[in-house]
Amino acid sequence: MEENFSTSITVPLHAAAALEKICQVPAWWGVTIEGPTEKLDDQFVIRMGQEAYFNCAITELIPGKRVVWSVGDCFMPWYEDKTEWSGTLMIFDLDESGSETEISFTHEGITPESECYKDCQPGWTHWIRNSLFSYLTTGKGDFKQR
Repeated sequence: MEENFSTSITVPLHAAAALEKICQVPAWWGVTIEGPTEKLDDQFVIRMGQEAYFNCAITELIPGKRVVWSVGDCFMPWYEDKTEWSGTLMIFDLDESGSETEISFTHEGITPESECYKDCQPGWTHWIRNSLFSYLTTGKGDFKQR
């Protein structure tokens, strides 16, 4: 079995502040969000363009340590498997050391065998390593995906 997609960054912030900013999703990820994204059991919809959506819930939240977004129903019109993200988990683990925090992101259920991996791997790499990093360090996300 192949590994889930994961990547990490280290930022000069305490974990609690970093987690608070991660939950401000539109500031760093080029999507529209409907609903709250800050507390355990919050339910929200991620929208990409006119048709694509991902119904999510915060299913685990450990302040300053971890937040998990569980994807329920979804629709990705550009793939043969339009619901490939259903049942996947977007996991942010935070490890504070001194005045820095390492943020490890894993999209559990998205592996090299996944249809979307060819797009998700460079996409998530950009949104975490470039945009989230930029937002956490400068206050402005990087919406120009390379």
